[in-house]
Amino acid sequence: MSSWMNHVVIVLGMLALSGCAGKSTDSFTLELDLPADFELKTAANYRPATGAACSLPIRRGKRPERKVFFTKFKPVASRVSYELPLSETIEGCPSVLRSVQFDVYAKWGKQDWDVGGDFAGIGIRDRLGGDLPGMPEEGVQELRGQCRWYFRTIGPMHAIIKILQCNSLDAAGQPQKMKAGGVAQRDQLRGKTLRMVLTVLDEELPAFDHRWIAVPGGWKRCRGKSFEDIAAYCTGSDSEFKPVKMPDGRICDVYPTCNQQGAN
Repeated sequence: MSSWMNHVVIVLGMLALSGCAGKSTDSFTLELDLPADFELKTAANYRPATGAACSLPIRRGKRPERKVFFTKFKPVASRVSYELPLSETIEGCPSVLRSVQFDVYAKWGKQDWDVGGDFAGIGIRDRLGGDLPGMPEEGVQELRGQCRWYFRTIGPMHAIIKILQCNSLDAAGQPQKMKAGGVAQRDQLRGKTLRMVLTVLDEELPAFDHRWIAVPGGWKRCRGKSFEDIAAYCTGSDSEFKPVKMPDGRICDVYPTCNQQGAN
C-alpha cells in the first residue's frame, strides 16, 4: 500500500473514532423483567429541566413530552428493553426525563377479560437523598417488585375474580407499602442500565377480611345471612359456608383446590 493510501486510511480512522467519541451518551437502557402472562404499558415523561425558563403545556392526545411503549402478553417470563434519552429539547424547551410510569396487566383466567392490573413507577431525580442507594459500580441498578393475586367473589353465583397488587421490595426482599418501582438519579444513569424486576407470588390471599375461612387445601367462602348474601361476612360458625364458581366454571367448596384436602 502506498504512503498516500496509508495516510488516507489513518485520517479516515481518526474521523471514525472522533465520530464515536462525539456521539451523545445522554441516554440509558431501561430493562423490565416480567413474569409469564404479564403485559405492560410504559410511559417516559419529560418536563422542563431545573432552572429552564420555559414550560410545556398540559395536554391530551399527541404529546412530544411523553414517550409510550407497549409490551404484549407472553406465555413465559421475559425481559424487554428500551433505550431512553435522559434529556431532549421539546418545542425549544430544554427538558429532562422526570419519571417512568407503568400500567401493569396480568392474566388470571382463560377469558379475554380475566385480567387484573396495577400501577408502578420510577421517579428520576436531579439528586437522591443520602439514604437512597444509587447506581452500583457494575452499571446495573435493580428495582425489585413483588406482585400477588387477591381473590374475591361477585354475583349471585359467587364467581371467583382476582385483583392484582404489586409492591416494592426493600434491599432485604421485604414488601413495602409503596407501589413497585422506586427512584434513580438522572446523571448516574448515562450509559448504564436501570432494571425493574417483577415477580409474582404463588400463594393467593382473600381480597377482603372476615369473608373466608382458611382450611386444608385453601379457603372456604362464608355463607353470611343466606346463600344469596353477596357481602357474606363470617359469623363465627365453622359450618356455614357456600360453594363458589371457579374461573373454569366448576362449582367448588374450597378455593383454589376445589375440595378440602383431608376431608372424609
